Amino acid sequence: MMSEPKRLHPAGMIFNIIQAIRQSVFGFLPIVIIAVGNDAWFYVILGASILIGLIILFSVLSWFRYTYQLEEDQIRIEQGILIRKKRTISKHRIQSIDLSQNIIHRIFGLTKVQIETAGSDHRIDAALSAVTMADGKMLHDQLKYKQQAAVVDENEGPAQELNKEVPEKDYPQKKVTPKALIVAGSTSGSFGIILGLFGLAFSELETFIPDRFYNQATEWVFSQAVQVLIAFAIIVLILLWMLGVLQTLIQYWNFTITRYDKELFITRGLLEKKQSTIPLKRIQAVGIKETIIRQPLGLASVYVEIASGEIGQNQDMHTLIFPLMRKKHIPSFLKELLPEYRYQPEGMVKLPTKALPYYMVRTVLIPLIVTIVIAIQFFEFAWIPLIVTLLACIYGYFQFKTTGYLIQDQQLLVQTRTISKDTALVPHKRLQSLQKKQHILHRKQGLATLDTAILNKFVGRHFIVRELRVEDVDHIAEWYSYREKPL
Repeated sequence: MMSEPKRLHPAGMIFNIIQAIRQSVFGFLPIVIIAVGNDAWFYVILGASILIGLIILFSVLSWFRYTYQLEEDQIRIEQGILIRKKRTISKHRIQSIDLSQNIIHRIFGLTKVQIETAGSDHRIDAALSAVTMADGKMLHDQLKYKQQAAVVDENEGPAQELNKEVPEKDYPQKKVTPKALIVAGSTSGSFGIILGLFGLAFSELETFIPDRFYNQATEWVFSQAVQVLIAFAIIVLILLWMLGVLQTLIQYWNFTITRYDKELFITRGLLEKKQSTIPLKRIQAVGIKETIIRQPLGLASVYVEIASGEIGQNQDMHTLIFPLMRKKHIPSFLKELLPEYRYQPEGMVKLPTKALPYYMVRTVLIPLIVTIVIAIQFFEFAWIPLIVTLLACIYGYFQFKTTGYLIQDQQLLVQTRTISKDTALVPHKRLQSLQKKQHILHRKQGLATLDTAILNKFVGRHFIVRELRVEDVDHIAEWYSYREKPL
């Protein structure tokens, strides 16, 4: 099957213009600030008009010169205004095809098609910024799934072919309820990130606020009673918390994950609808994350580590496959959607007691030095870093209590803590390397550090368990190096 060359939907010109303006604005902004400072408004408007005109011209030409053509087992893409680039992507190299819709896409009934290949060079991937939803689904189906097989009816001879109806399988599927999303947003801690962004934005806008207005506002703030300021701070925190919840609802609305024969299929989003596929063969590990807020509530999120060639894209280092669930439901969730993995932490091997001082020293050393320096210079303020030092002691202790490992047949469970508690389920065949590390004190005390690695987003991820018993590290190394003898 071969289709005629097609162009993107004309709305693709809008996306080209938006992307070009976004890339140009930061380079043009310093010139605008300098020109405004010299009252050169005319030149700013003239330069901006010329720049926007050139962006529109190149966006229209780029759209006109961009075509794609679907063949039997590949897609061909031609693009370029002066220099023509021709790309052919075989369906056998395609790892995932994701469909997404932002507000503009939904207005015009369009979708964006993101094609990712198995290579480590993102330049051979492709993104069709604006095609109709019907064309997007057709590309997804043609490039990812085989056509219905034609079967020969032996009674009527080989010349007669019948289309065999393949019954639709009942694939396992899980959805996130709006109530769970509200809880996820409430416990995610994203309001802290929003607070930081709010502070950064205010610091940038502060330079544009007139001095008279700024001074009046500052005087008014300091003239208020302490109770009013506390109430104002609480209101601001509540609003930021509500923004965090709203962000989670918008991002993960109608989150649905389906397990097919060879991939996981995820749909989500309220304003921007996204459909993404995760090939099972690219999953390197399954992770379970419990934040300090969620852990006492028995809640966790589930993610997967993926071997990918995506470089320079604004994506997380892992892919969330379920935003929030009860920790006790994770074993049944994995059994239904990812039966290749199992979560049974009972019997996990913990660290020996003699490892505790190492964890305490690592977390307390810097705050303790700061406390001593401040106590010498400003004794009356020494209580502030002292509180931080006590918190660091508690943090080091919980790191020690959390860390451990467990070997379950052909799977290694590794549990560690940074701020959140993180449990990784790594199949034996996905481990790329294993190292045993010891320094002088380790050798004297019979301790060692385990360092294992998997592929992840091209650069890899390490799972490090510090201060295990030497015999435990040797046991894991023996398990890792084991190979079944051929029959």
